[in-house]
Amino acid sequence: MTETTEHRFSGETLTPESAGYDAARSVFNGLVDRRPQRIMRCSSAEQVAAAIASARADGLPLSVYGGGHGVTGSAVVDGGVCVDLRGIDHVVVDADARTARVGGGATWGAFDAATQEHGLAVTGGRVSTTGVGGLTLGSGSGWLERAFGFVCDNLVSARVVTTDSRIVTASESENPDLFWALRGGGGNFGVVTEFTLRLHPLGPIVFGGMLLYPGFMAVDVLRNWRDYMLTAPDAVGSGVALITAPPAEFVPEPARGQPCVGVVIAYAGDPDEAPAVLAPLLEFGPPAANLCQPMPYVAVQQLLDPPNPKGMHNYWTGDFLTEFPDEAVEAWVEHGFPPVSPLTQLIVVAGGGAIARVDDDATAFGNRQSPFNLHMLGMWPPDPAQDEQNISHIRALSAAMKPWSTGSVYLNFIGDEGLTRVESAYGPEKYARLRGIKRTWDPDNVFRHNQNIPPA
Repeated sequence: MTETTEHRFSGETLTPESAGYDAARSVFNGLVDRRPQRIMRCSSAEQVAAAIASARADGLPLSVYGGGHGVTGSAVVDGGVCVDLRGIDHVVVDADARTARVGGGATWGAFDAATQEHGLAVTGGRVSTTGVGGLTLGSGSGWLERAFGFVCDNLVSARVVTTDSRIVTASESENPDLFWALRGGGGNFGVVTEFTLRLHPLGPIVFGGMLLYPGFMAVDVLRNWRDYMLTAPDAVGSGVALITAPPAEFVPEPARGQPCVGVVIAYAGDPDEAPAVLAPLLEFGPPAANLCQPMPYVAVQQLLDPPNPKGMHNYWTGDFLTEFPDEAVEAWVEHGFPPVSPLTQLIVVAGGGAIARVDDDATAFGNRQSPFNLHMLGMWPPDPAQDEQNISHIRALSAAMKPWSTGSVYLNFIGDEGLTRVESAYGPEKYARLRGIKRTWDPDNVFRHNQNIPPA
């Protein structure tokens, strides 16, 4: 490992011979099995700077491990240097200022636990093991987005280690072009070791949970949910998932293991007002199971943890919709059911609210006027014999929904689909601006093991 006096790495380095190497290189998606030459575990921005310098000095590709939850598995790189941020996982809350400083290796579970001690929150990942860094840089969709905006809309500043190992601050007043690019441009411009996020009063008790319906009601449930969400108050966060009913106590026995529809609800207003506000959802059906009630916000944030275990094989894609008419609803259900794997989740999330009121040019991420966002999450046990059938199912569903797609995409919802798909997430003007900023901050495209934006 080449080091300079200026950038001498003082953290722990794991190599393929080290104890703990295999555990350290594993990521959420079990389809990804990459072997870095070394994993450089960092506990400070200075150590990150040294790790970047050593990778560059040795001419090795570089990856950044935050939460490791991204379906592309870009946290690890074959034969290169993995800059491991998991030791930079602090969450420091300033309750008076309603802000939190959070390390680039922290997860949303830790973040939510720390902020909820003060009755504060911001939009966070729908699975608590998701990394704060990857979600924020990719814009940051979550249950609270209609109330408080995307995570990137609540970013106050970022501490960034650059390709030449400088440590800089990006905010509205310092390096504003970099700050603009970080809000939706992904990990293309540097390694963020600390985010400062704006918080909002919420919790610790909110109204939330899930409604469960049998699969044969899917079209009717989706139509009712769609019509309600088009005019719902901003405080209503919700999504509908075509899933397989788990073998759980709350599921009626005949429904277990059968196709079903789950309506997730997270209400950011007064919990006492929720039943009246949500009546068109709560009273529809009736559902086979109604798990909606006042509960800790952290419990709402962990609702989807059990069906999203680490190590399963995953293939994801997604699309924003221009509309969700009856024909689209019917196509979604027809091509989605029955799922190939009982672990697969086909999710529709409602847009609108706070995210739609931010000017489209305010951040790198756009697509703010789309009323609905599809997340096609194919998941199955780690058996290569099942790969082709499951991947084909997701691709066929995606193709069936293209007539209603905007042509754009939320990058955190897709795998490696090529540069054209990355460009479509931004549109030609924003993409050109991002490439120009990339040329300034990373002219050699060192940070390329991601949904890459090459320098102009």
